[in-house]
Amino acid sequence: MNMDSKETRFGFPRFFKSFGYAAQGIRSVWKTEQNFRIHSFVGAAVFMTAFLLSVSVLEWAILIILVFMVLALETMNTAIEKAVDLTSEEYHPLAKAAKDLASAAVLLFAVCTALVGAIIFLPKLLDLLH
Repeated sequence: MNMDSKETRFGFPRFFKSFGYAAQGIRSVWKTEQNFRIHSFVGAAVFMTAFLLSVSVLEWAILIILVFMVLALETMNTAIEKAVDLTSEEYHPLAKAAKDLASAAVLLFAVCTALVGAIIFLPKLLDLLH
């Protein structure tokens, strides 16, 4: 892909081509990033649990948004890491900070997601135990 001659035309072929690029990105992050695969499997477990516990439509919406946001942030984290690696092979404290900050964003949102999941699932699980 030549980055110097960015196409400026519009239309459906270009629009649909962008889905192919996105699919390549998803395949790449799936193949290269263990944390993306872990988040994907945890997300699938969340969806199975939500189905088994018959969560409400609103709770489904919240869970879907949270799971896909974690995956999106993990993908952005990977993009930032690769962009930083592209700029220099040498260690630099700012490069380390950029990578650490991107990773921290994923962690913070994953913790938020776990807390919201607990708020949704724990009362339903406790009801099953009684």
